[in-house]
Amino acid sequence: MAVPFCLPRVAVPLASLALLIALWSLVATAAANPSLPPPSRVAVTLYRAVASGELPYHLGVTLLRLSISFTIAMLLGCGLGLVLGRHKQLDAFFDNWLVLFLNIPALVTIILCYVWFGLSESAAILAVVINKLPNVAVTIREGTRALDRDLLDMARSYGFSPAKTLRHVVWPQLHPFVMSATRSGLALIWKIILVVELLGRGNGMGYQLHLFFQLFDVASLLAYTIAFVAVIQILEWLVLRPLDAKARRWRR
Repeated sequence: MAVPFCLPRVAVPLASLALLIALWSLVATAAANPSLPPPSRVAVTLYRAVASGELPYHLGVTLLRLSISFTIAMLLGCGLGLVLGRHKQLDAFFDNWLVLFLNIPALVTIILCYVWFGLSESAAILAVVINKLPNVAVTIREGTRALDRDLLDMARSYGFSPAKTLRHVVWPQLHPFVMSATRSGLALIWKIILVVELLGRGNGMGYQLHLFFQLFDVASLLAYTIAFVAVIQILEWLVLRPLDAKARRWRR
């Protein structure tokens, strides 16, 4: 009995994707312009890039940078957000700092990190972390402000340790804010990483996209973009959604 109900969930996205590809193919055929290759040509380019090992290598380098910078930004941002949300004086003191870093363009941060620390891997990671950390801190700070004080008082009266309070009282309430920061963080960080690689690295997806731009190779541009978006979407399906469902299992 469960199969008929599951079919629409699969059929609707597939039909939507098929319609998008069909429209793309029709427009590309009508335009007959090298700057808009048809899906078939992009698919062949994608296959060749994967088979040669070029795409997996550059994709792996970018994903490694994404993992490192994302982990650092989330850990520091969550810690900072918790502290600022719990201490009003510290929040008032550092609020202007957060506003300042939130409004500095990512491109400026990247250029300054490369100028100050050189065209190194650490400078690239630092530029990404600086751009993402304020967003995480602000999101977690708002979640900390919204914590139920009665539950915290109850945990204190029952003698909960700080670790137990964090696990059983604070984390369930902060979870939606952490997931929001995670999803927005992935969407923001991979775009920043591409700019970082374009400006100062010799490998990675951003470096390759810049190379294809110089060669006016639109098919390769689209093939690499599709591959990266597909990997991020798979990460959403296999990691983020199961974690989200597990953390929400106590809710009706």
